[in-house]
Amino acid sequence: MICMGLIFLASSFLMSACSSTSDQASAARGIQAYHEALVAKDLDRLINNSCADWEAQAHLELESFGAVQAELKDFQCTEAGQDGDATLVSCSGSLSATYGNEILEINLADRQYLAVYEADEWRMCGYR
Repeated sequence: MICMGLIFLASSFLMSACSSTSDQASAARGIQAYHEALVAKDLDRLINNSCADWEAQAHLELESFGAVQAELKDFQCTEAGQDGDATLVSCSGSLSATYGNEILEINLADRQYLAVYEADEWRMCGYR
């Protein structure tokens, strides 16, 4: 009886540890998917990777990249904590925007991104 209880406790612990890891990875993937849609200038994917409160801002961000060639360089995101209902995500790398001969490098590590779980998916919902 005690052995069964220990097995149950151990399996519960392992399941929660696996769940936590996949949740963190999923939040980071949601932020990555948003940025990938942004540089691809794919409005449908951008909106699908945005929370409802961020959709208008996603449109504005896409418009701001309309006349440039954008590319992600050495881009990677990881979960970095919690802020209320949002998961904080930190990214490394840069977004390179080229317009004619001018190149603007945006350091993606300068912000922390907010990912929220909405409609069964992790979605971009702002940054700070």
